[in-house]
Amino acid sequence: MLNISHNQLNKSVDLEKYKSGQHIFNVKYYSYFNRFLIVFVIVGLLILFLPWTQNITGKGSVTTLRPDQRPQTIQSPIPGRIEKWYVTEGDFIVKGDTIMQISEIKSEYFDPNLVERTAEQRNSKAQSVGSYTEKVKALDRQIAALYKERSLKLEQAKNKLLQSKLKAKSDSIDFEAAKTNIKIAQSKYTRTATLKDEGFKATKDVEDARLKLQETEAKLISQENKLLASRNEIINVQVELSRISAMYTDKISKAESDKYTAQSSQFDTEAQVSKLDNQYSNYQMRNDLRFIKAPYDGYINKAIRGGVGQTFKEGEALVGIMPANADLAVETYVAPIDLPLINIGEKVRVQFDGWPAIIFSGWPDISYGTYGAKIIAVESFISDNGKFRVLLAPDEDAHAWPKEIRAGSGAYTMALLDDVPIWYELWRQLNGFPPNYYKPENASTTKKK
Repeated sequence: MLNISHNQLNKSVDLEKYKSGQHIFNVKYYSYFNRFLIVFVIVGLLILFLPWTQNITGKGSVTTLRPDQRPQTIQSPIPGRIEKWYVTEGDFIVKGDTIMQISEIKSEYFDPNLVERTAEQRNSKAQSVGSYTEKVKALDRQIAALYKERSLKLEQAKNKLLQSKLKAKSDSIDFEAAKTNIKIAQSKYTRTATLKDEGFKATKDVEDARLKLQETEAKLISQENKLLASRNEIINVQVELSRISAMYTDKISKAESDKYTAQSSQFDTEAQVSKLDNQYSNYQMRNDLRFIKAPYDGYINKAIRGGVGQTFKEGEALVGIMPANADLAVETYVAPIDLPLINIGEKVRVQFDGWPAIIFSGWPDISYGTYGAKIIAVESFISDNGKFRVLLAPDEDAHAWPKEIRAGSGAYTMALLDDVPIWYELWRQLNGFPPNYYKPENASTTKKK
């Protein structure tokens, strides 16, 4: 009530007559209250000096430690049409189990005997390669025979040339002897004629000497003719040598040309065989791709393309799968201002969605419902949400994480930093200062190693 009257109620009415007034105006009441205030102040001062663990909080989600253990979708590398499903959503499958069967939608793969026909084509080409190989070997034998025959023919011609040279040499000697004989016959005829003129020889002797001279001249001409024939024979043999060499060079060149043509055809056929081998392997693998199989043990999450008869393109997701055995981890995000405070190996407390917890952020040891973790990786580039991604793994020294946790569930994280008094933490929070730079000893030891 507003005190707008000059009549004071406490002076006209004695409040101590009443029981409530006796309690209020009792002197002991003030002493109890003063004691309470003193104790409260002392306890508050003591609390200000209690240790407080600085921390960095963040929101994240449960993921897997290894990339190959994370949920994924199964795609088909070839386009096709769904023919049959072998699983339903939620089924547990083992690695290699067939999930679905698909069929081809491209006309070039419609033939059900495509693999067998390709194998037949490949075998036929392989036989052609064998035929060309035998042809090359036959041509090699033919070339070797031509080289041997040419060598023999040239040796025969060389022997004939040597014979011609020796005959020409013999004829040359006979020709020189004939020239000597004609000189002797001429001298004898001259001497006989002189003696006849002097009366010592008869006319018959002169005629005999003249006949002998004429015979010697005829023999000289005959020997010269033989010598020229021998020299002509040498030239003919040399021409024969050149002809033999040219003839067999032409034959060998033709055989080698046929050999190289056969080798070219052989290499071309081998290339075709290799191409058919490649096609055969591709067709075999494509036949295997008609059955979509599980890449590992896991659970079927969702059939993305359901029904039968639906067509899809290559690389399109067909079904989602979750690994059965996965090493769980937590990915959380920290602000850029807190990134220098994050170190590999630092301890972190994690609260999972769905698990009740009582959290005292400054006293993690007395918190309930949180689980231990440690930092194993810090992303070096900022994420799309403007924060840096941090990966946490279970702490072996702390309590094990619940087995019922599933990848994708939410998590609340607290990275534990330096221990400071509560009064310092209050002063830091009021001034908006960042937490103290803290580097755990195990992290520095790991970097030194």
